[in-house]
This record gives sequence, structure tokens and C-alpha cells, in this order.
Amino acid sequence: MTAETTAGMTAEILRATVSEEPLSVEEHAKLVDDAAAGAVVTFAGVVRDHDHGRSVRELEYHGHPSAADVVAEVVRDVVAGVTGVRAVAVSHRVGPLAIGDVALAVAVAAEHRAEAFAVCSELVDEVKRRLPVWKRQVFADGTDEWVNCP
Repeated sequence: MTAETTAGMTAEILRATVSEEPLSVEEHAKLVDDAAAGAVVTFAGVVRDHDHGRSVRELEYHGHPSAADVVAEVVRDVVAGVTGVRAVAVSHRVGPLAIGDVALAVAVAAEHRAEAFAVCSELVDEVKRRLPVWKRQVFADGTDEWVNCP
């Protein structure tokens, strides 16, 4: 799938999905590889071992059935009208995740670094803001909480 830019070029959307499979930022970077790109910016949202001063043992993401469609919509919206972006790949993971696992992988290839950084940052922010995914954190003391409900 592609999205038109104002200059008539298209930004290739090579991946925009939600998956239960482990995510690789390196794989996303390889997907967006483009000889016309002078910059590839990646982001890995990684499960950390703490939240608000409490030790986190594990977490689990639960997605609404529309989650993959929402990721695709976010990517289309963010790259629409942006010039210089060659390709993007975005994935969010659902299911149980361990500390250190990648929950969100983003890669953006653009002609220049400014566009690559800006689009990558906006993609991360918009996915976190709009994606219908709920996170259940399990703390070291055995208690849990649900967070990030859009």
C-alpha cells in the first residue's frame, strides 16, 4: 500500500500491523531500505522493568479487533502530504511480553534525516494515542493494573 505525498511521490507503507509474533526493529529497517533514502530512523518501544517506581515482572497487550486497521490508518494519515519520505514500516505487538521485548517497532526511510526523525516521532506518538490496545502490567508483588486505554 502507498500514500500520496504533495510532491506526487509516494511513501511506501511496507508494514502497518499488529502481531502476536516477536518484533525486530532490524527487520523493519531492512524492509524500508531504499537507495534514494539518505536516512533510516528506527524506534523500538521496549518493555521496561519498572513503572512509576514499581518493579514490573511482565506485561500483556490486548488489542481490539480493529487494531491492525487503526495502525494502517495512522500510518496513512502521518505520511500523507509529507515529502521526502520513501518508505515506512510499523508494528505493534499484542499478547504476553517479557522485560526487554519490543512492543512497538517503527522504521522510516527518507531522503533527509529531518523528515525521517519527524515522521518516526509522529508515528510513535499517534500509534500510542490512537491504537485500541490495553496493557496489563504485572508487578513484582503479584498485583496488576490495566493502563493505556485510549
